[in-house]
Amino acid sequence: MKQKYLILKNHEKTKLIIKEFAELDKEMFSFLCEETFDDESVTSAIAKGEDFLIETLRTKNLFPIRIYAKEIAAAVTNMYESGNDQSVELVFDDHDLMKNEQEEPAAEDKIEDEVVEIDDLVEDDSPVPDYDDKSEIKNITYSLKIDNGSSNSKDED
Repeated sequence: MKQKYLILKNHEKTKLIIKEFAELDKEMFSFLCEETFDDESVTSAIAKGEDFLIETLRTKNLFPIRIYAKEIAAAVTNMYESGNDQSVELVFDDHDLMKNEQEEPAAEDKIEDEVVEIDDLVEDDSPVPDYDDKSEIKNITYSLKIDNGSSNSKDED
């Protein structure tokens, strides 16, 4: 699925607007949501760093995945730092993202070629508990009370 994010300033240029669109039909984007942010909160978040800006831009309705959120944050940062109020359009394709993930093999942990004898795996230096102490067994309390005096229906037959 393709997603498009339109990042722009409102007419008074005091707020940031992010609109999200998704390609539900072939080559036709449908509007999903629009979020508006105060300039003060955005500039404050930019000053605190990328992660804080991403956290600020993500809302209940607008919650792009981390890779997309980083690019959106970079575009917002560029917009505010350059003073350019031109709208920015970002288009992402999940298909390309999945294809790139499949091409890059996951980094595997290097396994040391160490020979371990099976006896070394079985050896245990911890002391063996002494189970001959019957006092622990006598002092067991039960959560259910057993009535030794009642008869079973099988006993009567």
